[in-house]
Amino acid sequence: MTGDGSNVGRHTQQRNQRPLDEFHGLSPEQMHRLLNFPFTSPELIRFPEVLDTKPTAPIVALLGMLLEAIGEKGLKPTAKGNLPRKFCRDAALAYWGEEVYRENTRFGGINREEDFGDVHITRVTAELAGLIRKYKGRFILSRNCRALLTANGLAALYPYLFKAYVEQFNWSYRDGYPDLRFIQTAFVFTLYLLVRYGGTWRPHAFYEDCFLRAFPRLLDELPQHTIFTPEEEVRRCYTWRTLSSAWQLPIVVAP
Repeated sequence: MTGDGSNVGRHTQQRNQRPLDEFHGLSPEQMHRLLNFPFTSPELIRFPEVLDTKPTAPIVALLGMLLEAIGEKGLKPTAKGNLPRKFCRDAALAYWGEEVYRENTRFGGINREEDFGDVHITRVTAELAGLIRKYKGRFILSRNCRALLTANGLAALYPYLFKAYVEQFNWSYRDGYPDLRFIQTAFVFTLYLLVRYGGTWRPHAFYEDCFLRAFPRLLDELPQHTIFTPEEEVRRCYTWRTLSSAWQLPIVVAP
């Protein structure tokens, strides 16, 4: 019995370490690590503590505006604790440019933080990352944020934003799709796919196919919709959250 048990255990271990086509070269054991321990699996993936170059992701531009507005004196929030209207309007104009700003505000201006969704997400993520906080009725920069800025500028802040965005910020917030939390849990697999196949342009359907082939049970989380099938809903949600809306961080994948 002991021998049989050892053989079964050895067979299971070998199976878990064997690369699978549906995982695009990853083994079940590696996939388990990526899904459950993405930031503590350096043998598979390494996230730089400081980027080699200044990041150009949209969230960085907005964060830079926010940090500048906070400055040394802080920034007074609204009664609801949000960013002041004037800052949101000025940030939107600088971020979009005059023509896009006019188009985006054609049917309604920016009267509150939530009216400019990108800056709202930036502020929330920066707080989750511990880069800004409220103190004595004002937004201020945290001590850690100041130290990071002094040492390496925005290149040192983006990894904190990224980690907070994938671990703490709820991707389903305000997007209208079902919760489907697993799409966020599997963010490293999407990054893996982009590193492996992103050298050549491919349509979003390619990445949707890869994701659904790897995790077909995700379809079971959705009831039959009167308009869209579960597969259509997952595909739309996946593309929006991972390829359209998510801010990505340059990564190094270990061989």
